Amino acid sequence: MKHPDHRMNLVLAVTLALAATALAEPPTASLQSATKFSSVIYYEAPHQQQMKMRVSGATATPLPGGLLAVQQLKIERFSPNGKLDQIVTAPDCVYDPINGTATSPGPLKLQTGDGNYRVTGDGFLWRQSGQSLTISNNVQTVIEAPSEKINVP
Repeated sequence: MKHPDHRMNLVLAVTLALAATALAEPPTASLQSATKFSSVIYYEAPHQQQMKMRVSGATATPLPGGLLAVQQLKIERFSPNGKLDQIVTAPDCVYDPINGTATSPGPLKLQTGDGNYRVTGDGFLWRQSGQSLTISNNVQTVIEAPSEKINVP
């Protein structure tokens, strides 16, 4: 069984969230933003029940051209066995669900699931295809060895 295109899943999830927000408001209110949206991408068979990636945000506000202004962006990547491999967070960005990109001149944080490797910086471009992340300025990297593996003489 083939899963629908993951980009369309996100567009559908955001559209449904925006519609739900509109229904919860008085009829005179205009469609402005959605809260707590999330979209999940699954692995291909034989791991089709396992999440590969989840893109979420606290709010998403529609912008011209099908873009979304996202607050509290969170991108989580999982291994086929379900282990959290990587988390990318940013306070705000512009997300293009059709092309699978997120960009912002603001801060970004990337860390491994175990927290031992962290990268921060300002200004980024994330591309879902190829899983590439470009951080433009003030890049800082911290690598910590797990304490049980450190040998001190």
